[in-house]
Amino acid sequence: MATLRCIEVLIVGTHSAVEKKALRRRLQRKRSVDDDFVIRTVFVRSFEDTSHEVRVNANLQAVFIRNGFPLRSRDCHLATSHWGLEGPDAEIEAVPEFERGPMLGSLIAQLRPELNLFLDLDLVTDDNFEEIAARTGETFKRVFFREEDCDELYPSIMRGVAQRYDTPFFFAVRNHAKLPVSNFHALPASRGKSIRNSNWIGDFGEFYGRDLFSAETSATSGGLDSLLDPHGPLKAAQEYAARAFGGKRSFFVTNGTSTANKIVVQALVRRGDVVLVDRNCHKSHHSGLALAGARVEYLDPYPLNDYSIYGGVLLRELKRTLLAYKRAGTLDRVRVLLLTNSTFDGIVYKPEHVMMECLAIAPHLTFLWDEAWFAFAYAHPTYRQRTAMKSAAKLSAMLEDSDYAARYEAFSAEFNVEAWRDDEKILNTRLLADPSKARVRVYPTQSTHKTLTALRQGAMIHIWDQEFKEKTEEAFNEAYMTHTSTSPSYPILTSLDVGRRQLEMEGYGLVQRTLELAMSLREQLTRHPLVKKRFRVLGVDELVPREYRESNAESCFDETAWRTDEFALDPTQVTLDISATGLDGNSFKNKLMDEHTIQINKTSRNTALFKLNIGSTRSDVAHLMEVLVKIVRETDDKVRDLSKIERRIHDGKVRSLTLEQPLPDFSCFHPAFRPNMETGDGDMGLAYDLAMEVDNCEYLQPADAERAISGGRELVSASLVTPYPPGSPILVWGQLISPAILQYLGALGVREIHGFRPEQGLRVFREETLRRVLDAQKSSPEHGGAS
Repeated sequence: MATLRCIEVLIVGTHSAVEKKALRRRLQRKRSVDDDFVIRTVFVRSFEDTSHEVRVNANLQAVFIRNGFPLRSRDCHLATSHWGLEGPDAEIEAVPEFERGPMLGSLIAQLRPELNLFLDLDLVTDDNFEEIAARTGETFKRVFFREEDCDELYPSIMRGVAQRYDTPFFFAVRNHAKLPVSNFHALPASRGKSIRNSNWIGDFGEFYGRDLFSAETSATSGGLDSLLDPHGPLKAAQEYAARAFGGKRSFFVTNGTSTANKIVVQALVRRGDVVLVDRNCHKSHHSGLALAGARVEYLDPYPLNDYSIYGGVLLRELKRTLLAYKRAGTLDRVRVLLLTNSTFDGIVYKPEHVMMECLAIAPHLTFLWDEAWFAFAYAHPTYRQRTAMKSAAKLSAMLEDSDYAARYEAFSAEFNVEAWRDDEKILNTRLLADPSKARVRVYPTQSTHKTLTALRQGAMIHIWDQEFKEKTEEAFNEAYMTHTSTSPSYPILTSLDVGRRQLEMEGYGLVQRTLELAMSLREQLTRHPLVKKRFRVLGVDELVPREYRESNAESCFDETAWRTDEFALDPTQVTLDISATGLDGNSFKNKLMDEHTIQINKTSRNTALFKLNIGSTRSDVAHLMEVLVKIVRETDDKVRDLSKIERRIHDGKVRSLTLEQPLPDFSCFHPAFRPNMETGDGDMGLAYDLAMEVDNCEYLQPADAERAISGGRELVSASLVTPYPPGSPILVWGQLISPAILQYLGALGVREIHGFRPEQGLRVFREETLRRVLDAQKSSPEHGGAS
C-alpha cells in the first residue's frame, strides 16, 4: 500500500468559521481512494498574514487566493517588509482591490516559484475577467470566476503536486527492475546473478542490496531511454530539471562537473578564441580550454593572504580587461567569460551586475558560471537572486522591456562617445547594455551531488541562451556526445531525477533549515568560552573586504548585502581560523577524520572549511562542537606540560601559521605562447600540445628551479600543477614560473598535488623548445614574417 503524503494548501481571503468548514468539506469530498496525497488546509486572512505564512511554512505546496482580502494583519508583529522583495507598501496600498490577488500571486511566485498558485476572481466584472486571466496566466495554474468552476480546484491542486512529484526516469528504472528479464546483453551484474551465485563476492551484493543490481541496464537493451538520444522518460526528467532550476534547457551528466565544464567549453570555444578565466577556477576548466585550443586570459581574484584564500574577480577588473581588448581592436575574439559562483569558500558574485556591465562593452559575450557548490541555491529566495539562471531570466526580461529601453536611451545620451574614450569614467560608472545588441547567453554547470541529494558524480548543465538554436546547438550536441559515456550509470541518472523532485517539493524548507543550522553553529563557535580560545570564525569582514560591500553589512545573513553588494558570503560555508592550535590545515583535517570521524572538504595552511548542507543535522553540529572542545582541551594540556624549549617551538608554529603568506598572482604566459603582446592571453592549446611531446620537456627540483631563475633563465611550466583540494591550479601549461609561485608551492601543506611528483620535480619546457616556437612565430604571416 502506497504511503499517503500530506500536502498543505494555503487559502487566502476573509473566511468565517462556516466558510472554512464548507471549503474543507468540499475538498475532502473530492478525494479518491487512489489519490497519493492528502490535503491539509491552512487559512490566512490578509496580505501580511500570507507573506508571513509563505516565508515560514516550508510544507506548503499550493496557494488558493480569493479576492477581497485586507492588506493588514490583525497581528501587529507581521509586516510586508518581511518579503525581502521589490514592491513598497505604498505601491501595494494603491492597487485596486480586485488586483490584489494577482499582485499577491506575483510576489509569492518571486519568493516560492515552486508553489502552484490558483486565483478566484470573485470581485471582477464579466467584462474584464478574461483579460485578467490572460494577463496572469504565467503566474497562476488556474483562474476561477466567482467559484463557478471551483469543483476543479481539488483536481487542479492534485495535478500540480503530481507534476512536481513525478520522477519519470526513476519510475521507469524502478519498473524495469521488477521485470523478469533473461539477460543476453553485456551486463553480467544485471539482476545480480553474477554476485548472488558467487562464492567470493556475495558480501558486495549484501552491502549494496539487490535493487541496485536489478536496476543495472543499458539503453541498447531496449525498454529504457538513452542519455545520448533521449525521447522518453529521460527527456522528460531533463525538462523537469530545467523547470526546477529556472533554465531553458538542462542536461544530466554522470561523471561530475569536471566533465560538464569540458562539455560547455568545447561547445562554446573555437581554436584561437579568447576566454577570460578566473585563475582560481577548477582544474577541469583549464584542461577543457587547452583541449579546445583557446587563448586564455587569466584574471586574478582579490587575495586573502592571511588565510591563503582567493576571493572573487572584481567587476572593475573584468571591465578593465575587456577595455584592453577593445583598445587593441581584438574585442571580437573574446568569446567567453568563465567565473566560479560561489567560490570554494562561499564568496558569491552578483551575476546580474557582472553580465549587464560586461555586455555593455562586449554585447556578444557568453558566460560560463561554475556553480559546482551552488546547486541548492535556486530553492531559496536569498540565494536565488545570485544564481546564473535567475539572473539570466531577469536580464532577458529587462532587455526586452520598454522602460529599460527608455533608461538606456537616457544613459547613452549622457554617456556619449567622448565618455567611452575615458577608461576611468567607464570603470567608475554602472554601465547599461544596449538592448538592440546584447544577447543573453548563460551556461551554469552544477555538481548536484555536492549540495543536493544525488549520487557521487551526478551533475547538471543548465542553459539560458537566446542564440542556442542558431549558434550552439550542434556544437553542444557534439561536445556532449564526445564527453558522455555510452554506458552511463543509471543509478546516478535516477538520483538526479529524484534530487530535482526533492528540490521542488521541499527544497525551500531544507535550505532554510540549513541556514538556521549555520546561524546556530556560527553563534556557538563565537560564544563558547573554550572553543574561541583556539578557533575563530571568519566572517564577512575577513572574507569580503569592506570596499566590496556597498551595504556595510556586518553579517553574512544580512538580506541587504545579498541584494546590493558586489560579493556576498554564503553563511552555510563556515571557515575557521585554526592557527592557534599549532596545527596546519592538512594535519587538522586528518585529526578530525582519524580520531573523531568528522569529514571536511577543504583546508588552507591555517583554515578549515566546514560546509553545512541539506543533510546536516543538529546532532552533527553538536558532535562538531564536542570535538572542538576536546581538541582545545588536548592542546591546552599539551602546552601546559611543555618544557621551555618545546613551548618556544609550539609558539613558533602558531606564529608561522598567523604570518601572511602572499598568494601568487598569475605571472604571465611566456612570449612563445603570446599571440598578441598587447593583451595577456596565451595560446594554451599550443603549450598543451608541445607538453605532450617528451623531448620538449625536462624536470627540475624546486631548489634547482629557484637557482635557474636566479641565474636568468625563464622557466615555463609544461604541466598543470594543482593542489587538491581545492583543485585550483597554481601553474598551467605555458606559464612563467615565478619565485613567488615556488615559494607558495614550498609552503603548501597539501599532500596531493596533481601535476607535480616530488621525486621528479617540476616539468618545464626545454629552452631549445621555446626558441623553436619563437622562431616559428617570427616567420609566420600573422607576425609579418615570411610565409
